[in-house]
Amino acid sequence: MEREKLQELIFVYNAASGWGNLLLDGAHKILKPDTYSCDLCQLTHGAFRERGVWKDFRQSSQVPMQFLYKDEFLKDYASKFRHTHTFPVILGRTGSGLELVVSSEELQDLETAVELIRLLKART
Repeated sequence: MEREKLQELIFVYNAASGWGNLLLDGAHKILKPDTYSCDLCQLTHGAFRERGVWKDFRQSSQVPMQFLYKDEFLKDYASKFRHTHTFPVILGRTGSGLELVVSSEELQDLETAVELIRLLKART
């Protein structure tokens, strides 16, 4: 069976929204990177800015992308997404709903933004 065309990629970070959380996350990445809980953040961002290779990919992608923190996603999609996956996660919106594109387990196994980009290109 052929996969439905993705209308949008939804990236859900395992982090909370807000400036205070952003600063705490940046400090956590620097001081204790091995205990930081968002593998997606580690791949796409350094301590305080987006990685260049990721930014280039994001800006040139033909697939629209939405980036949400976990609390924002749960507020907007709680009734549609029944907690069947752990965060962080990358989902795809299709005509019939949301589907898993990259699981948190897969994100954990990736080491660089380049590996994430290759995986997304293969799946979109």
